[in-house]
Amino acid sequence: VGDKRLRILGLDTATWRGSVGVSVDGSVVAERSQRSRASHAAALLPLIEETLNAADCSLGSMDAIAISNGPGSFSGLRVGLSVAKGLACATGRPLIGVPTLEALARTLDGVRGVVWPLLDARKGEIYAASFEAAATGWTRLIPDQLLSIAALLEILPAPGVVLGDAVPTYGDALRERFGDGVTLLPFDRYGPRGGVVATLGWERWQHGMVESVATLEPAYTQMASAERKSA
Repeated sequence: VGDKRLRILGLDTATWRGSVGVSVDGSVVAERSQRSRASHAAALLPLIEETLNAADCSLGSMDAIAISNGPGSFSGLRVGLSVAKGLACATGRPLIGVPTLEALARTLDGVRGVVWPLLDARKGEIYAASFEAAATGWTRLIPDQLLSIAALLEILPAPGVVLGDAVPTYGDALRERFGDGVTLLPFDRYGPRGGVVATLGWERWQHGMVESVATLEPAYTQMASAERKSA
């Protein structure tokens, strides 16, 4: 923990945008992202190699592997976690799970106020969380949860900044409900970042939050039972 040159490899495949980053002592030194039309399986390893080369690092020089482990795309999370576990086993390095929605929110470096990261869970449902960004740091306001758009509109605090791949689908509904009280960020410019996952992995490392390769699983957030009954 006291190593002044702690290198973390970060992976994010929770959406159709795959991203890989390397952080050193909590600062991003290289990052590459790529859109996947089908599966991340074919593109992820070349993207990792490209990012490591850009960072002038080898896989063996990494101190830990950080993986965005949900909620998000079931298949995407499985691919990312399988690769992360494989790299951790091959190198003997520890594995660090990073909440996907927190990592997405934290891509907004320098923002102040309420941030809502929203991912499209399909079938009219959304993976949602809420954070407040202040000069002193980030505070989680609500836990990760699976909501219908109607339920989300009831609890979304405005004004706020909204980002994630749910914005293209539900942006009109959000704008109709809150008007100028929400700032909608386009997903193609404000998507997941592997470097942020690596940085959050570094932060969690400082607190001993290391996962077991054998037991770490994707975080598949379920809809609250009360809402399931009324859906």
